[in-house]
Amino acid sequence: MAEKKSVSVKVLNMSGEEVKKINLAASVFAVEPHKQAMFNAVQVEQANSRQATAKTKVRHEVSGGGKKPWRQKGTGRARAGSSRSPVWVGGGTVFGPVGNQNFTISQNKKEHQLALRSALSLKTPADLVVVDEIKFAEKKTKNFVNMLKALKSEVKTLVVVTEIDENLFASVRNVAYAKVVTTDNLSVYDLLNADKLVASEAAIKEVEEALK
Repeated sequence: MAEKKSVSVKVLNMSGEEVKKINLAASVFAVEPHKQAMFNAVQVEQANSRQATAKTKVRHEVSGGGKKPWRQKGTGRARAGSSRSPVWVGGGTVFGPVGNQNFTISQNKKEHQLALRSALSLKTPADLVVVDEIKFAEKKTKNFVNMLKALKSEVKTLVVVTEIDENLFASVRNVAYAKVVTTDNLSVYDLLNADKLVASEAAIKEVEEALK
């Protein structure tokens, strides 16, 4: 059986009308999904987005404790030099997070591209909508919502464009179920998290060229 070389998809306008068809490389949009590569890509993205905000106070940062709690001998109790001691309630913490943890991990380029191709290939023809051009003349959320309605994409949608202009940014920011990214910020997590992928023709061709 001959290997499929291309995938035919419809190109719609922003009103949802078909204007033409284009062929996309099967090596990008119709590969056997590699689950481990996608798992690794998502893990890398989530780990690298972590912020090292956890912080505990060590002994010298805890307030109080300047005075010796009781005299060294004669009380019958264990000697104590400061209430800042880690063995005391309210004392400093030993081996706690210090606020400069580094959670960064990496994935090599070849595996990351495989993960992107796999995530793109999971989108069925019904889940992938190619639009000839995504451009708005004014900053209006209603126009963006009407476009998604015309494209039958009123679900969790990832919109991919070559660049985000001011009108597009302002039109999409209040639509909770949609996210707009440029081709150079396309991530495996966003692809897997979206029910539908809407992309401009220029953007889908740019993604294809980058992953061939």
